[in-house]
Amino acid sequence: MATALVKKHKYASSAILAGSLVSAAAAITHYYKTSAARSSPPLHPLLDSGIKKGDPKFSGGKLRCHCASRTVEVTLDGNVAHNHACGCSKCWKPEGALFSIVGVIPRDQLRVTANGDKLYVVDDKAAIQRHACEECGCHMYGRIEAEHPFKGLDFVHVELSEDKGWQEPQFAAFVSSIIEQGFDAGKMGDVRAKLKSIGLETFDSLSPPLMDLIASWTAEKKA
Repeated sequence: MATALVKKHKYASSAILAGSLVSAAAAITHYYKTSAARSSPPLHPLLDSGIKKGDPKFSGGKLRCHCASRTVEVTLDGNVAHNHACGCSKCWKPEGALFSIVGVIPRDQLRVTANGDKLYVVDDKAAIQRHACEECGCHMYGRIEAEHPFKGLDFVHVELSEDKGWQEPQFAAFVSSIIEQGFDAGKMGDVRAKLKSIGLETFDSLSPPLMDLIASWTAEKKA
């Protein structure tokens, strides 16, 4: 009887110890994950807390600039494609963010539906003519007028919409370009690690399918 009690106590103690070790390991893992999140650089408000999946059946909505009055409104008659984080210096992004979030939509699915007279082209020499609100500075859409593989697609920032269901970011492009804007090159590993931790593959150009599209267009032009 005494031997059975000793064995029972031994097994119970082992179970308690094992449970304690599992709990401690989970606590340590949580600590390091939250510490890494706190110390990692801010990417963009739509990325820093993880990516929320869009709705494949979403059929569009409205983008609005940040002005309190005479707000510029752009209506998109469909969802965006190739939505991605972009590190280039020309794309509009929230203050303090390292990346913008930009997607594309066919030109014929974009309409300026309110206060379009407030829009101006940020840089008329750029390939993408970015139309921004002259008061708040939000880029409402970018359009390509010259011969280009992406002509016919407009570039938009769906964070300017209160509608839910837009395609989530799919990848990160021009990641190394943030160095040209003053970011410490020595911390690029942290940036790429954070992007990958939320499911975004990182590229220093565009994603392979888009680069293939550009190359195919160029080849056709040379033929």
